[in-house]
Amino acid sequence: MIPSAEYPYVDSQNRSGVSWAAIFAGAAAAAALSLILVVLGAGLGFAATSPWADEGASAQTLGVSAIIWLLLTQILASGLGGYIAGRLRVKWANLHGDEVYFRDTAHGFLAWAVATLVAAMLIVGTVGGLAGAGVQAGATAVGAAASMAPKPDANGYFVDSLFRSDGPAAVSDDAANGVAARILAKSIAQGGAMAEGDRAYLAQLVAQRTRLSQAEAEARVDEVYAQVQQAKVQAKQAADTAAKVAAWTALWTFVALLCGAFFASLAALFGGRQRDRVLWLEGEGVGYTTHRSIQR
Repeated sequence: MIPSAEYPYVDSQNRSGVSWAAIFAGAAAAAALSLILVVLGAGLGFAATSPWADEGASAQTLGVSAIIWLLLTQILASGLGGYIAGRLRVKWANLHGDEVYFRDTAHGFLAWAVATLVAAMLIVGTVGGLAGAGVQAGATAVGAAASMAPKPDANGYFVDSLFRSDGPAAVSDDAANGVAARILAKSIAQGGAMAEGDRAYLAQLVAQRTRLSQAEAEARVDEVYAQVQQAKVQAKQAADTAAKVAAWTALWTFVALLCGAFFASLAALFGGRQRDRVLWLEGEGVGYTTHRSIQR
């Protein structure tokens, strides 16, 4: 199509196919709406929780609600950003319809990509700063504690075995606690039941310090060892649960981002169609004549 006075909005072939101003405008709108919805979702989440047991929403309910809210946030914010990018982009009047569809979709996708990158940089920067401060404080505390606490001896259990006798010798409370701790640590690390020799010696040590009979001391050793094993099992279960939560969070975040990219592209396509159907008003003398924009 040749540009003429009748069609003043026909693009030249050397005009860029990317309207960055529209893309950045859509990205800014998407980022702002995302921030508003995230703050709203956080407020609703805090309102639904309770510091008291058996009150407020359960952890499963909060998790499902967070996933749904994340999806809605991505759909609404990305859709708004894509629509603005498509509606504000430069008009292409001399292009084939398929090319216009592609460019509209690309504008929505780019607006979503810019908004996502900006949000990711802000989140990573904030979390990184907090994590850095926490690591520095933790390292300072650990260093101070390490300077005051004695260093553990990896061969302490075997050294204790060298000096075992039929009955434990009278030692200080700190020494007895150290021997018992090393026996428990060795048994837990190996897993399963405690070795019979370690169990008998530890029971003798307990009987000596507590004035219990040998049978009562052995029962106490078995009870405490069972509690330690249960704590180990609970720690493993907590670690497995945390790993599953992290995995599901990553997967649903991936799904939400994909939905955001799709709806941003779709909304940009719709916004571009709306942009092309606008009526242009041109002044002619004292009156006005309307011209419909060029249809592809």
